[in-house]
Amino acid sequence: MNVPHFVFGIFGNASALFLFLAPVITFKRIITNRSTEEFSGFPYVMTLLNCLLSAWYGLPFVSPDNILVSTVNGTGAAIEIVYVLIFITLAPKKEKAKIFCLFTFVLLVFSVVIFVSLCALHGNSRKLFCGFAAAIFSAIMYGSPLSIMRLVIKTKSVEFMPFFLSLFVFLCGTSWFIFGLIGHDPFVAVPNGIGSILGTMQLILYFIYRDKKCVPRKQAKTKEESMETGHAKPHKEKQSNANGAQA
Repeated sequence: MNVPHFVFGIFGNASALFLFLAPVITFKRIITNRSTEEFSGFPYVMTLLNCLLSAWYGLPFVSPDNILVSTVNGTGAAIEIVYVLIFITLAPKKEKAKIFCLFTFVLLVFSVVIFVSLCALHGNSRKLFCGFAAAIFSAIMYGSPLSIMRLVIKTKSVEFMPFFLSLFVFLCGTSWFIFGLIGHDPFVAVPNGIGSILGTMQLILYFIYRDKKCVPRKQAKTKEESMETGHAKPHKEKQSNANGAQA
């Protein structure tokens, strides 16, 4: 591993760690209220799968010179497991069952990837198989902000899209994109290139709408603490109760 490769890997580790820790504010609220409210657990489960597959892909016997991919994604997997378990514990019964099934599915998929890559594949074929799996779910993880970006355009407000989150999406994607280019690894470069582009789009939207406050504060309150990429479910706007209003 040459020096630039190593430097961008370290920088990618740091920026990715900020992304994985971003939902802490949301989960502090969930734990305090003992309810997941209108937040969705789906992105956490998908991010967990991405971390597990990427951590496996980065191991030396799967792909050489990618150990820094394993370190950050192994840490991310541990963090995401905590998020998922909290969500399963505090979510409503129906949501709890859905997230538990998804969590089981993630563990099953990861187990299958491990079994196939160890028992049926060797050398370059193992790298290709694990690389494709990791790249697909990495792209899905980076694509999760699309719902928030659509919401920003619709409401003309960035209250649902914190600046530092958008910044670290851009920095993380760009760092790992360059890391993949230097290492001639398309399975790292391509999905993170997508992440860099989406991060850039988020920053552009932020600077376009940062001074515009078209959404009432009360409507934004249930989502403004969602510091992760698109983790609040869309919900119907409730009608105001005007029964007690007098002329």
